[in-house]
Amino acid sequence: MRIEAAITSAMLRVILGLVMIEHGLMKLIGFPASAPGVPSPLPTLLLVGALLETVLGAFLTIGLFTRVAAFVLSGEMAVAYFMVHAPASFWPAVNGGELAAVLSFALLAIAGRGPDRYTLDAFRTRER
Repeated sequence: MRIEAAITSAMLRVILGLVMIEHGLMKLIGFPASAPGVPSPLPTLLLVGALLETVLGAFLTIGLFTRVAAFVLSGEMAVAYFMVHAPASFWPAVNGGELAAVLSFALLAIAGRGPDRYTLDAFRTRER
């Protein structure tokens, strides 16, 4: 059985969006668990990051403003990597930044590819 490329692209986009929502909610409300090492109340920069992850993660999940949401989230993950993880070590396996690095590049790939056919973006452009 062959799976269509648009379906696998949609699956990747949805999973990335849900992971970003989860990361944001962990920082904002401690759901499904509190993010380790996150102070309460959140400093401004961390609060902005958590809001970006939650809101743009939802946009990515449903495919609304897909390119912009993925690009901004990719940049946010790159900033998180270089601010939090990279000072500890050059190597992602040592500094604990593998997830941030992989998320950053996967989101950048989604931003570069653009919306698949199973997005609200595709639906909006079909209506015109």
